[in-house]
Amino acid sequence: QVQLVESGGGSVQAGGSLRLSCEVSRAPIGGRCMAWFRQTPGKEREAVARILGDEISVMYSDSVQGRFTISKDNTEKSLYLQMDSLKPEDSAMYYCALAGGPQDGSIYFGSCRFNYWGQGTQVTVSS
Repeated sequence: QVQLVESGGGSVQAGGSLRLSCEVSRAPIGGRCMAWFRQTPGKEREAVARILGDEISVMYSDSVQGRFTISKDNTEKSLYLQMDSLKPEDSAMYYCALAGGPQDGSIYFGSCRFNYWGQGTQVTVSS
């Protein structure tokens, strides 16, 4: 059973920074798409940032472009999201995702299909 565990969320004032981490177990991550999504109550899960393969390509949503940086460490089997210049509208539950998993219920971000998820880590940005 693939397992993804996020950490690093918390509360911060607007303009501050947080670094999210996601540790993957029971699955290789080298050469695979990974991504960060976020979700607020009553809304659909939103794609934030994606990394394709071994950092061949990265993609960001317009709302975080220039403020967030996604990276991964294949040796540590970990995915990261550096979030700078945080805004109150960035407040959400943030989920780590690994490409693959059951077809039903998958979410696409670009050409990658995701259906392995972590449990989420809460980010709260106050004004």
